[in-house]
Amino acid sequence: MWYGIAEQRVFKVRQTNVALEFEGANVDFIKNYFRLDDDLPHIISEISQDALMKHAIQIFLGLRIARQNPWECLISYICATHKSIPAIKNMIFDLSKQFGDKIAFEDYNFYTFPDAAALANATLDELRRCKLGFRAKRVRETARMINCNKIDFEMLKTIDYEMAKDKLLQLPGVGNKVADCVLLFSLEKLEAFPVDVWMKRIVQNHYANHFDALFIEKLSAKKSLYSKDYNRIGSFARDYFGKYAGYAQEYLFHFVRSKVA
Repeated sequence: MWYGIAEQRVFKVRQTNVALEFEGANVDFIKNYFRLDDDLPHIISEISQDALMKHAIQIFLGLRIARQNPWECLISYICATHKSIPAIKNMIFDLSKQFGDKIAFEDYNFYTFPDAAALANATLDELRRCKLGFRAKRVRETARMINCNKIDFEMLKTIDYEMAKDKLLQLPGVGNKVADCVLLFSLEKLEAFPVDVWMKRIVQNHYANHFDALFIEKLSAKKSLYSKDYNRIGSFARDYFGKYAGYAQEYLFHFVRSKVA
C-alpha cells in the first residue's frame, strides 16, 4: 500500500495484478495523477529505438510519469540541488509541517504542501530551520515571483518546450536540470529530458557513437555539465527518441540506477 498527499488530499493506492485499488480520491483524480490517460503502448513503440531501451522497458514495463502539481514540483526540485533523496524528503516534510496544513488520515498525520504565499512570507531563518541551507533564499524569491503571478503555470502548458523552459530559467535556483524536471513531471512537456550523472553515464556507456570522441572525453572528465553540453544531450534525446523522450529518460534512469546497465 502506498500513501500519497497531493492537491490538499491524502490518498492510498495499491496495485493488485493489473487493477488499482484506492481510497481518499476519486477515479478522475487517480487517472490524472498517475497519467493513466497516456497511451503507454504507443509511447513504448515510439521510444523503442534500440536493444538497451527495449530491455529497460521489459524490466520496468508499466512505469508511468506522475502528473505533479507544478508549484510543488518546482520547489521540490529547487530543494533537490546537491542533495540525496532522503535529505530532499526531509526538507519537503519539514516545509509542509511548518507551513502547510495537517490532515489526519487513518492513524497517521500528513501535511499539505505550503502555497506560494506561505513561503513568500516566510523568514529566511524559518526556511533554514527546514534544513534548506543556501536554498532558503532561492525558495523564498521564487515563491514571491509565483505569488505575484510572474509565472503562469497553466500558460506554460500551452506554449512549446523551448519557450516554457526559458520562462522557468528566469526563476532563482532553476537551472537546466530543474527546469526539465518541472517541465516533464508537471507541465506536460514529455519531450523534456533531464540530464544528471546517471544520464551522463548512459550516454558515455551506450550512446557514445552518436557523439564525437572529444565530447565523450569531456563528459568523462567533468562532474558538471556546461549548459551547451547539457543541451546537446537533450537535443540528441529528442531527435533519437522523439516527442516522448522524457519517458525514455525515466526507463533509462531506473534501469541504470538498478545497476542493470
